[in-house]
Amino acid sequence: MKFCTEEEAYQFYNAYARDKGFSIRRSSSHNVKNSTTIKNRTFCCSREGVRRPDKREESSSYSRPETRCMCQARMKISLTDGLYCIYEFEPEHNHILASSSQVHHLRSQRKITEAQLASVENAKAVGISNKATFDLMAKEAGGVENLGFTREDMKNKLYSKRSLQTNYGDTGGVLEYLEKKTSEDGKFFYSIQVDEDDLITNIFWTDSKMVADYELFGDVVCFDTTYRKLNDGRPFGLLVGVNNHKKTTIFGAALLYDETAESFVWLFNTFLTVMSGKKPKTILTDEDAAMAKAIKIVLPETHHRICVWHMNQNACKHLAGVVEDYKKFNKDFQNCIYDQEEEEEFINTWNNLLDKYKLQNNEWLQRLFDKREKWALAYGRNTFSADMVSTQRSESMNNELKGYISVKYDILTFFEHFERLVADKRNEEVKCDFKATQSTPKLKSELRILRHAARIYTPTIFKVFQEQVMQTLNCDLFYCGESNAEKEYKVKVYGRRNEHVVKFSALEVEVKCSCKKYEFVGILCCHALKILDINNIKKIHEHYILNRWTIDAKVVHIKSNSETHEDPKTKLSKRRHELCRMYIHLANRATESDETYLMAVNNAQKLAEDVEKSLKIRPDSDVGTSSHPEGTEEEEQTIKPKGLKVKEKEIHGSARPIGGFEKATRQKKKTKKDPMVSGSAKEANTQRKKKGKNDPKDCGPIVEVDNVTYGQPHYTDLGHLGTSTYQNQIQMAGYYPGYYPHGNAFVPPPFSSFFGTPNHGQDTQGNVTQSFNPNPYNVFANFK
Repeated sequence: MKFCTEEEAYQFYNAYARDKGFSIRRSSSHNVKNSTTIKNRTFCCSREGVRRPDKREESSSYSRPETRCMCQARMKISLTDGLYCIYEFEPEHNHILASSSQVHHLRSQRKITEAQLASVENAKAVGISNKATFDLMAKEAGGVENLGFTREDMKNKLYSKRSLQTNYGDTGGVLEYLEKKTSEDGKFFYSIQVDEDDLITNIFWTDSKMVADYELFGDVVCFDTTYRKLNDGRPFGLLVGVNNHKKTTIFGAALLYDETAESFVWLFNTFLTVMSGKKPKTILTDEDAAMAKAIKIVLPETHHRICVWHMNQNACKHLAGVVEDYKKFNKDFQNCIYDQEEEEEFINTWNNLLDKYKLQNNEWLQRLFDKREKWALAYGRNTFSADMVSTQRSESMNNELKGYISVKYDILTFFEHFERLVADKRNEEVKCDFKATQSTPKLKSELRILRHAARIYTPTIFKVFQEQVMQTLNCDLFYCGESNAEKEYKVKVYGRRNEHVVKFSALEVEVKCSCKKYEFVGILCCHALKILDINNIKKIHEHYILNRWTIDAKVVHIKSNSETHEDPKTKLSKRRHELCRMYIHLANRATESDETYLMAVNNAQKLAEDVEKSLKIRPDSDVGTSSHPEGTEEEEQTIKPKGLKVKEKEIHGSARPIGGFEKATRQKKKTKKDPMVSGSAKEANTQRKKKGKNDPKDCGPIVEVDNVTYGQPHYTDLGHLGTSTYQNQIQMAGYYPGYYPHGNAFVPPPFSSFFGTPNHGQDTQGNVTQSFNPNPYNVFANFK
């Protein structure tokens, strides 16, 4: 028997070993003189020889079972005339061979291929457990014995790869991830900030879809940092808005070191830079003073609104013990926020509230009143806010994050799982787009204006508009007169207190209502629609149709597929799954008769040989793992970040802080304690709960974290805005000039050794490159 390569001989003997029931390994070898070519090679049974003594076992209570028993079974090959020939073969073993149901546990018969590893990593990336992944792959392979590896092999492979990433470091791993995203998406942007010690403090990132969404829907932004990433309490900030379906859309994300004004100023400046300087009309945040300071510095023209939900939480915290009947007070408090449309009405109602509950000297309410322009409806109706009065969009996103991200995740895993959330949100958006274009909402009445609205608005917005149209039937109308070709009316919805003034110009088809719903929401109110109807206007005039609410809002921003590059591993996984789908169908059909089964087996063997020959001709895979072009070399730099700035641990979990009102509500829902529990048992249980794993005695002293003092000369911003533009930005800002262009990015110097390196996760045993005789043991008949 002759073989072209040593690897081919190994695979052949390994196939024989599988049929007989033993495992093999490579033993001694000799090379050709002055060459790396193997001259002789011995393949032996894995139980050959004896184990060397291990001194570590002397001090250990556990010792590994003995597996070697000096088995002499082997095969030797020698290079002759360019081919490897078998010159010695020993078939006899001195131990029991594995049965056919056990051979898949033999070490030389177990190996995870690159395609299988890609599938395992994809499953891991979407949160599927190792057990579920293994069971699914075993099912697809027709049983565990056909899979080619065990669950422990899969677990060890993932662990070894994660260990390599850990050794690589958080900094290297995160920047490699961000660089990979940049190579996949030409408009992906990230920026990092370092402090005076060259430690990374803040990270911001966004992609092409987020930038496009901001261009369309960035008139209103919600920003919230209540979600805590990891157990170090590092704030994770989301910049979100609403799309044309009134669904949350993400504009960008930031992993911050702290919540100081300096961090927020850096974040907002970076955000505006990547968004081409476009500023939102309105931004909603909580009552954080540092955030407000940063907005005043970076976004002075933007209308800053305070989240009403947070206000309610703080009201309960500051006033629940002051006001006797808090429920009644809360109702009056909500009346001040939402129901007073004019400034004078609001001030009168506010003063009445203070008088009624004797709160004229309450400091918190006084501070709140000083900021009334940021939360009272009377002061915010003239600014477009997409019908949002709170940051519950961000709150909702933070709640969803808990389904994707755990505090146990390291920073790189955090990035990967956050990507899952973004993908799921975009899939929901695609479903909404599909329903909007492939269906028509049901009309409550065959009015022409409703038919017009159904064609232009998304179903969600149409539902809101239709409610306003139907409400016109319940409006009372009073004509007040005409002045300067402008008619004036008073409109009042039956059963409601407020009366609204509506002015209509027939010449310009312009209608203005004192309720300011169109200015605040972007949809005409029932009062204005009533006036349009009596003036025989049966369609929505084009200047009252906001493009952001229409079905076609995103048509002009459909991105070409040529702008993105597919991840090589994703491409390999897609190919594998497509082939699996085809061959599973073929296998199901071929097994229906003996003739078709033999036909499939013979053709599969021939196809396998052709594939191997083709791969030998083209050994370089077109799905390599490196995301950097060949020939790209990293240059030595004068300054390098030393890593992520370590944040002292804080004693709290990953969820947002719980306010007083919510705590009180939850307390009421708690079940009563068992009256049979003794007092001493209750006390012991209480003490045990109080201590827990967060007891300062158990976790060390609690250290308060001071704000980071940033040195301006040491700020390093690694934004990806294009080579020439960003180089100028660095020079103009007085940043370090040592950063070098890498693609359309500027890469910091410490990672020059990281880019372009081979994938350490590849299998060191090598791939199966040759098919083999279905009955290999017959070849050795002459040696017996």
